[in-house]
Amino acid sequence: MTTPPHLSGNYAPVPDEITAFELPCTGTIPEDLNGWFVRNGPNPHDAASPHWFFGDGMVHGVRLEGGRAVSYRNRWVRTTRFTDGAQGIDAQGNRDYAAGAANTHIVRHAGRSFALVESSFPYELTSELDTVGPYDFDGKLTTAMTAHPKTCAVTGELHFFGYDFREPYLTYHRADAAGNLELSRAIDVPAATMHHDFALTAKHVLFLDLPVVFDMQTATSGGSMPFRWSDDYQARIGVLRRDDPHGPVRWFDIEPCYVFHTLNAHDDAGRIVLYAMRYPSMWRDTSQGFDTGANLWRWTLDLATGAVHEERIDDRIAEFPRIDDRLAGLDARYGHASVSSGGTGALLRYDLHTGSSTVHDFGPGRVPAEAAFAAADETPGGAGYLMTYVYDAAENSSDLVILDADDLGGEPIGTIRLPRRVPHGFHGNWLPDL
Repeated sequence: MTTPPHLSGNYAPVPDEITAFELPCTGTIPEDLNGWFVRNGPNPHDAASPHWFFGDGMVHGVRLEGGRAVSYRNRWVRTTRFTDGAQGIDAQGNRDYAAGAANTHIVRHAGRSFALVESSFPYELTSELDTVGPYDFDGKLTTAMTAHPKTCAVTGELHFFGYDFREPYLTYHRADAAGNLELSRAIDVPAATMHHDFALTAKHVLFLDLPVVFDMQTATSGGSMPFRWSDDYQARIGVLRRDDPHGPVRWFDIEPCYVFHTLNAHDDAGRIVLYAMRYPSMWRDTSQGFDTGANLWRWTLDLATGAVHEERIDDRIAEFPRIDDRLAGLDARYGHASVSSGGTGALLRYDLHTGSSTVHDFGPGRVPAEAAFAAADETPGGAGYLMTYVYDAAENSSDLVILDADDLGGEPIGTIRLPRRVPHGFHGNWLPDL
């Protein structure tokens, strides 16, 4: 039997959990980096999964302290699905939001760290990456939670949503800076579509209602993502005013496309500017792969006229866009994205004000994952580092690479050899010591 691509090569799961100390480093580790670099991704504990997106979540973390790589550890997120085989939907169609993979992201808010997947509740983790359990905001959260919540750079509020195959198909949530869930409201959309990400500005919340639609026949057959492209469903961006969170959502029609990940959005003198990685289509025939690659695009929404201007910013195929998260919803000048093609990889740094870009090429057979920004000073958008796991195909091993964000084309500041391979996964963060 042929091993499917999502279980082969560096997509293949690792078999166990380990802890290692005092990791070797080429170059130096900045002494101001004290905390954990963590990344989440699918790693089926039985080494079998019908789709890349379905594997059990495993968090890989490296602890940096005082110029040393103190330790590495990897831990499965012990959801009820992992420990007890619980199912998210039972035979009667009832939802169990604690039964998920928790395999997509890890974020921190109000002192709590959460492993996330968009179909379920968040799972709280300790500072040592052990599982505390599902978290429902003291019983106030009654939907799933997106894997891409946004923390407002001004208020510290956490904005997020949940989507479902039943009505309400989409629900918007807001938690205050202390972690209290203070707002939940349904967003009216005509069908169940895959809302993977959204965007935030200082004044608005942006929802992406795009033509990847829930398909019951695929869902009941199993073994695949239960969504398919629809030529009949609209593509549009919904705009909700943050100062009127229960008010109407204004919809702006756009050309058909799909977006897994937004880079950022901001308000601009009566307009809203959104940057995201755009796919022309997604899952027309099968969800086991991708129809094509994504490019960075910009949408400018004119709030006075209702017009939308759409433009491609870069023709290179890239994904996993990130900014300095302290500028979320503001006019961030720089954005970053990862490139993987033909067994080689690079990081891109976009200057969104000038249109220029810088590349760091990791060389043949070396492929970076998503790069997270780690601040080097107190100024949002100021000096900092990009940190990413890099897979080396020749060695079948992985490194944590630290780059100067302002000198991306230069040599890495430090390259930390990890004690084991880190499989290709999804998202993570630099979590500095509190």
